[in-house]
Amino acid sequence: MNQAEEVFHRPDLAHKLVAQVLRIGPGSAVSSGVFLAAPRRTGKSTFVCEDLRPAFEAEGAFVVYVDLWANPTAEPGSAIVSAIRKALAAQDGVITRLAKSTGMSKIAIGGGVLQFDLEKVGLGKDVSLTDALVALSDEMKQIIVLVIDEAQHALTTDQGIAALFALKAARDELNSSKHHGLRVVCTGSNRDKLAMLRSSKDQAFYCAPMMNFPTLPKDFAAWFCAKVALPFTLDADCVWQLFGEAGYRPELLNAAADQLRFEFDIDAEEGKKRFAQEVRQLTEEMNQVQRKAIRSLTPIQHAVLRVMAAMKQDYAPFEAGTVQRYRKAVELAGIPSDDIKVDVPGIQAVLLALQDKKLIWRAARGVYAIEEQSVIDLLAADGLLNGLA
Repeated sequence: MNQAEEVFHRPDLAHKLVAQVLRIGPGSAVSSGVFLAAPRRTGKSTFVCEDLRPAFEAEGAFVVYVDLWANPTAEPGSAIVSAIRKALAAQDGVITRLAKSTGMSKIAIGGGVLQFDLEKVGLGKDVSLTDALVALSDEMKQIIVLVIDEAQHALTTDQGIAALFALKAARDELNSSKHHGLRVVCTGSNRDKLAMLRSSKDQAFYCAPMMNFPTLPKDFAAWFCAKVALPFTLDADCVWQLFGEAGYRPELLNAAADQLRFEFDIDAEEGKKRFAQEVRQLTEEMNQVQRKAIRSLTPIQHAVLRVMAAMKQDYAPFEAGTVQRYRKAVELAGIPSDDIKVDVPGIQAVLLALQDKKLIWRAARGVYAIEEQSVIDLLAADGLLNGLA
């Protein structure tokens, strides 16, 4: 008996995305890459693995998938290289091509005369990512789709950035008429961070299109009600409203249901009421955890966080205008600005502290962003961004 968790599928959305990614019209920038942004825990990765990848494969694409958040401490550039090596390892013909390209005349796969070491493939190695992906595409005679989940994490290290530029070189080569094509699909949980990959000329995917990934549709509420198997029946319209209050995060609905799953004697009306209470309580608890972290900050840390959230992509930590905003944020908090020292060393220390608290994120080249969109939403909801943009 299959006990795998049931998944809400979105085949129509997957097919629309696949059609746009694979079929490039005149003047389209899709060949540069495609970026999908959605808040964390809203079903993005599930969709990518359960719907988008199969849809690409159904259209004849060879998909390579890597999640840079699967192990946040791993080097993102190495994770990308490892995913490509894994794809290569499954194809004996590709190994033969790569071995010959390095000058080997005798090759055996799986334990014969000579082994080709996939460690030779990578950044600064004997076989570049371009050569490796060309060999894979030419052997498979398929377009390759490389899906990078939480792609913004690549910007946190020099090796991650190098991997992105290596993919750009591979993309340019494979999208020529000599090969079968390469598409790079990047997803991320923060639009501002993801935008750093494609918003300036010195980035590998400059001008690549980016879209806000749609939240789960209203059909999800009806599907959830049909599948949740509680001792009472839920109303889909009410669940849809609660889902919106919960930030369209399925895990909160699931957690609320788990609180009531063994309440066998509860009647239908009381069950619906209790379910709504549980969803709202869990949502509030999640928000309060973040609020507690924010309220524990020192006045200058609080000011820097608020200014960064308000300025978004325009945030430049040490510019005079930004420093003035720090002082204004302190004053808006009811503290005389003269009581708080605002200088470059102090701001640097604050940025490090906010990183340690997992409230902000830093790219390898010194660009900062708020770690979670939900932090910005909470600050805005509490009126703490007013007058700071």
